[in-house]
Amino acid sequence: MVFLKTLHVLSQIWKSGGVIERDPLDGRLELKNHENVPSEVLKAAEPIFNQIEEWFKSWEDANGIDQTMQKMVHQSCGWQHNPKLNEWICVDVEALTLFMEWQETLAKNGWTDIYEDYRQFENDESNVMKQKLYERAILYANQNK
Repeated sequence: MVFLKTLHVLSQIWKSGGVIERDPLDGRLELKNHENVPSEVLKAAEPIFNQIEEWFKSWEDANGIDQTMQKMVHQSCGWQHNPKLNEWICVDVEALTLFMEWQETLAKNGWTDIYEDYRQFENDESNVMKQKLYERAILYANQNK
C-alpha cells in the first residue's frame, strides 16, 4: 500500500519534532521545525510528496472519533506526543484495555505493520470499540477541564 512508506517517513518527521500543517493562506502543506528533521528524512520525503499530500487529504474530513483514534495510534507508536491523551490513558485502565483490544481486532483483520494505514482494517466490531473509546475520552476531558 502507498501509505506504508508514507507513514514511515511521516513518523520520522514527527519524531524529529517536525510539524506538518496546512498553510491557512494557500492551503498547501507546510513543514514547521524543519531544521530539526534530519536531511536524509527530508530527502526521503521529497519523492513521495504526493503520497504525503494524499495521506493528509484522507484525514481532512475525519470526525472526532477518527481523530481521537489517530492521536491514540500516533501516541502509542511514539510518533507524536499528546500529554492530555497520555494522562487520560494512564489513569483510565479500562480505556487502555479497550484500546489494546481495538488493536487486537485490527490485527485479526490483517493490520500487522504500524506503518500501514490501520483504517483499511476496521470493521463493525472495531468501530463499536472506537466509539466506546471516544465516549470515554470525552467523559474524561469534560471531567478534567
